[in-house]
Formats: sequence, structure tokens, C-alpha cells
Amino acid sequence: MPANLFETVQLGDLTLANRMVMAPMTRNRADPEGVATPAMATYYSQRAGAGLIIAESSPVSAQAVGYPGTPNLFTDAQTAGWLRVNNAVHSAGGKIFAQLQHVGRISHPIMQPGEVAPVAPSAIRPEGQAITPEGMMDYVTPRALETSEIAGVVDQFRQAAERAKQAGFDGVEIHGANGYLIDQFLRDGSNRRTDAYGGSVENRMRLLNEILDAVATVWPAHRIGLRLTPENSFNDMSDSDPAGHFTYFITQLNGRGLAFLHILEGDMMKKTRSIDYATLRAAYDGTYIANNGYDKDTATAVLERGQADLVAFGIPFLANPDLVRRYRLDLPLNNVDFSTFYGGSEIGYTDYPVYSDPQSAAA
Repeated sequence: MPANLFETVQLGDLTLANRMVMAPMTRNRADPEGVATPAMATYYSQRAGAGLIIAESSPVSAQAVGYPGTPNLFTDAQTAGWLRVNNAVHSAGGKIFAQLQHVGRISHPIMQPGEVAPVAPSAIRPEGQAITPEGMMDYVTPRALETSEIAGVVDQFRQAAERAKQAGFDGVEIHGANGYLIDQFLRDGSNRRTDAYGGSVENRMRLLNEILDAVATVWPAHRIGLRLTPENSFNDMSDSDPAGHFTYFITQLNGRGLAFLHILEGDMMKKTRSIDYATLRAAYDGTYIANNGYDKDTATAVLERGQADLVAFGIPFLANPDLVRRYRLDLPLNNVDFSTFYGGSEIGYTDYPVYSDPQSAAA
């Protein structure tokens, strides 16, 4: 029987209320110390009707930070801030995973401790500009990590995974996507290393494997998810053979028993898809979350074809805290205020209304 978007589903030992996932979306509303605010607790608890919330990315260390206003996960205060968010989500009946992130080269010295260069697999400067507290600034040439430093980066993820557990998350998603550090190692456009972490697909996957192994000492595999973006050009990313390379990476994940593999299908910058994602999905033996531009109809179709187990929605959840109900009952969606996506007040954040029948309101 085809999967239904609104039916309950098992995710490891978790029972999700539906197959709708709230995608991780950076909103830059944390305080200057990277602590999640009370408004963030309101925002996420409003959207607890999602089967699963994947929270916005949390940098795993001071070195991992690339944007102002991100809710981090490497200090006691940051851990306590996320605990308040998660308590609110759980009180509203929701499930929530942390997304653990290291931005790598997508930072700027002004964001780094000691104003040093950000780190990366290779000293290749990305095109574009960094978002900093002092405005937009050109990216700089990053410093290539020494082989001896990589174990320390892996441990940053392990420590953040520990804090995610202390903060009351239901699990963690490793951010291996969108041109950040893990993705920079995976793709040959940004990884020109000649040591054990560069060259072959096996070597380029080594960092990811080590991070997954380290996080698995904290969380059981069925509470660990992974996000990948095989062909996304965001953050000046490229790869010589995304279909071939990511088929290898995904096949190698088989047998790990992860909670899910979360794939952004296509290039969100160019609005194109060059990979056959049905084939990519078929190469994976676990739970698959499809992401990128889905609405109710296309999500229903991909589930009915068996090409996804869950579907992630971004902007629709941002603007509709009651998105599950609206989709279930075919209710109209709120208009989206794109100008309030990043930073700012509660306007365009926690003030999106739930649906109210105009006739009932008039009465």
C-alpha cells in the first residue's frame, strides 16, 4: 500500500506523527553569544505538528561558525538555550533533531577566534562574500587543515553530539551538505589534498566516516541522520562526477543503520536536476528523506512511487506553523515575507498565523 503523507511512521525507535519533516533553515535569531532565544522556543514549538523537526544548523565549535546569529552548540549557555527550545517542542508533542555543522571555508577571519583564516580541505578561496557582523565581506583563501588536525575536528562533532544529548534533542543530523566542511572534503572541486583525506572517493569520504563513527559513540545509529547535497552549487561548490561519486558515498553508508539519509535533490541555485534521484534512492537501504521544492502534490507522488519515505519542507513550514493541517485539509497557505528570512525581530518569524476560517472569524 502506498505511503501516505499524513500517516504515522517509525523512525528507528521513534514514532513520528506523519511523514512531513521541517527542513533545517537558518534564521539568524540567536543572541550575540550564539544562544537560542525564547522566541526560538516559540518558533519551533509552533511547528511541532511536523513529524520531525530538523533544527537549523548548530556550529560545533568557535572555529565552525560562519554566520552571525546562529544558535551554536559548544558552550554550556548554548546547550541550555537549546534545552529550552526542545522542552517547548516536546511539550507541544513534537520530535526534534539537532543539525551539527562546521562551515569550513565559508567563514571569514572576523568570525574566527583570533581572526585567523578559516580552515578547509584545501587552500581554495570560494567565490562570493561572507555574511559578517560588519556586513558583507569577500571570502578569503582558507588554510588547508594539517592531517594531524583532523582528529580534533572530528572530536568537535563528538563533543557537540554530547551537548545535543544534554540539550534534550531526540537525535542529530550530520550536516554533510551545502558547501560546508564535510561537503568540501567529499567533492573534488574543493578537495585537492594528496594525503589520506584526498584524491580517491574512499579518501574523500574518510572525514565523514570518522565523524559518523565518533558521533555513534554518543548516539545509537538509529538516532543519527545525515544530510547530503550531491549537485548543489551553493557556496561555490562543484564536482567532476556527482552522480558517480555520490552513488559510491551512499552505497558505503548502507549497513550503518542510520536514522535517515536526507538528500537535497538538485541544485537549489540553478534550479536544475542532472542526477536520477530515483536511482540514487534505490542505492540506499535505509530511510530516505527527499528535499527541494516539494509541495503537497509532489510529496504525495514521490511517496506513492516509493522514491522517498519522508519529505522535507522548508519555506512552507517557515510561513505556516500549521502546515500539516493546511495540507491535510487543502487549506490556503500564508503569503511569504522573504525580507524577514534572516535576522530581525519576531516579525516574519513567530507571527505567521494559523489558519482561521474567514466565515468563522466574521461570525
